[in-house]
Amino acid sequence: MRRDSTRKLAVAAMFVAVAVVGSMFIQFPVFGSNCSPTQHVVNVLCAVLLGPAWGTAAAFAAALIRNLFHVGSLLAFPGSMCGALLGGLCYWKSHSLALALAGEVIGTGLLGGLAAYPLAVAFMGQTPATLFVYVVPFLISTGVGSLIAGILLFALRRSGALREMQEELKR
Repeated sequence: MRRDSTRKLAVAAMFVAVAVVGSMFIQFPVFGSNCSPTQHVVNVLCAVLLGPAWGTAAAFAAALIRNLFHVGSLLAFPGSMCGALLGGLCYWKSHSLALALAGEVIGTGLLGGLAAYPLAVAFMGQTPATLFVYVVPFLISTGVGSLIAGILLFALRRSGALREMQEELKR
């Protein structure tokens, strides 16, 4: 059990690093939100390889480090964490890559976008015009990231490498 956790911790830490470094280079503003598709690629990969708990923890760590380095905003917390959790739960229950991708998009785009509104009002001093103001930028960001993750995961599955990686993380 300890060896399994150590491997997953190491892989999660690697994904956190990819999300943080990726957000320093690939980030674009959309309606007051800094979109980072790299975070969503990482969320989906964590969902499929590590599961919902590790994926959510990695999303939290990446959001925290991005905020500490001033390359993210507080809105990274609800967006990335909701997407990682729902994507991980969808994959855990179904073992379907398509459902993992859909879970990331719905979790980040819809649930994370809605959860960002009260956070923006309470902690960022913003008064967005509507509750749904962050849904569109979050959907754009997660759509791009999920598309990239989907291409990568389907290629890994076709080659058999995805199954090998999953098995290696279970040992």
